[in-house]
Amino acid sequence: MTYPRVEAVLFDRDGTLVVDVPYNGDPEKVKPVDGARASLERLREAELKLGVVSNQSGIGRGMITYEQMESVNDRLEALLGRFDGWFICPHAPEDDCECRKPKPKLLLDAAEEFGVAPEACVFVGDKDDDVQAARNAGMRMLRIGATRTLAQACDEILAR
Repeated sequence: MTYPRVEAVLFDRDGTLVVDVPYNGDPEKVKPVDGARASLERLREAELKLGVVSNQSGIGRGMITYEQMESVNDRLEALLGRFDGWFICPHAPEDDCECRKPKPKLLLDAAEEFGVAPEACVFVGDKDDDVQAARNAGMRMLRIGATRTLAQACDEILAR
């Protein structure tokens, strides 16, 4: 499959942009992954739309409030810069909602809000559900982890 030029990059939050702290409702525990700010600034300089797509089941499980999640997201933006959109699933897995990854709804919502085709988006995440969500949405996927850092994923996006 031949993809068009990248116009938007969507990121999972926990374990991708910030060190994963399960069910984090405390902004003081937000710690960006190495090189995150510089990598995101390079994408912004390339005039790409940037969004965050995140499952936050701690809300649906009653472990954190929506307001706590928003304060964590505000802290993330204070550390990493503004994002063009936030797309959050607040449901627990057993709710069987339409917005929880690996279902593609939030990724497709982001593409629509940004005014770009799903094929012009890249999704960057660290889990199997992220990979499957990107496939389900018809987006390119870059998985970070043992063999690829966030900075390397951003380098790959800019090289396309």
